[in-house]
Amino acid sequence: MSASTHDYTVPPAPDGWTALNNPHWNQIAPLSPFVLTDNSRQAIYQTTTSLCYDNQALYIHFHCEDPDIWGTMTKRDEPIYNEEVVEIFLAPGIENPTHYYEFEISPDGVLFDAKIVNPGSDRGPIEVITEWDCPGIQWQTKRQDSDSQWSADVIIPWEAIAPADSRPHIWRANFTRIERPRKAEPEFSCWSPTLTNPANFHKPTEFGVLRFT
Repeated sequence: MSASTHDYTVPPAPDGWTALNNPHWNQIAPLSPFVLTDNSRQAIYQTTTSLCYDNQALYIHFHCEDPDIWGTMTKRDEPIYNEEVVEIFLAPGIENPTHYYEFEISPDGVLFDAKIVNPGSDRGPIEVITEWDCPGIQWQTKRQDSDSQWSADVIIPWEAIAPADSRPHIWRANFTRIERPRKAEPEFSCWSPTLTNPANFHKPTEFGVLRFT
């Protein structure tokens, strides 16, 4: 971890917090604004990300500013990272992970979920195990093209990513965004900067820290 690594204490979910597209995300303080991967400035196309949790699941909400929403892929685990997506990287424990989970969602609701094996704690060579489908995951997106925005909600059951008897109170994580305007340069942004240029999100040494009380 470096001095730029972000640290966030995840609040418990309010009572009854189970539905996708929950209208009360404004009750949850969001993460800090996304920055470019090299931490040179804040992203032009901002992403507001909020989290909460209970004993059953981790709840994540993304709100994306996007004047040119698009996507062509329709099947689970297609390479949607070549278009427009939000992404979640998660690993249990405080140590720099060599094994972690990756989730991606496109504006049209296409899901990519995989286990990642990254023995060098950096990109290359890494193993991407797309045969794994996260048990019980729920997700939903909402496009508002006329308002230049879209949102994504994700519910990740704890039992799918960590056994109840060994679930840590601290996780390493990052939340990222790939924005590809069709008439402008792409923008790669994230919550915890990976300090890379060209952009590289698979740098778990720079994943942020999530704390669960």
